[in-house]
Amino acid sequence: MRTKFTPCPCGSPDYAACCGRYHGGTPAPDAEALMRSRYSAYVLKLEPYLLATWHPSTRPAALDLAADDAKWLGLEVNNHSPQDAEHATVEFVARYKIGGRAHRLHEISRFVREVGRWYYVDGTFPS
Repeated sequence: MRTKFTPCPCGSPDYAACCGRYHGGTPAPDAEALMRSRYSAYVLKLEPYLLATWHPSTRPAALDLAADDAKWLGLEVNNHSPQDAEHATVEFVARYKIGGRAHRLHEISRFVREVGRWYYVDGTFPS
């Protein structure tokens, strides 16, 4: 018997075995896994997860994902660079459309690990 999997928004063939487990409460093992799960959370409009995985020093009070009309099209991870056991960066490109017009978000995100959990801190946008 063959089981049908739901594809993960981050590009993996199985959401439950990929970002779904992090959305369900399992801590991401590294910064890249957290970044992929956050991308998937944007696609799925999981605001509580995005806020919970955003470092308190830079976390906004709220996100307005309901008003976000972006259609996310795909994710490409260019680089995952651990600086040490507690700090890492992830460079990625996310493609999306708004009103039928194509856009891309190219970001180098900074992550920190505290008490065994990774958090998104902030990002820069290379030219």
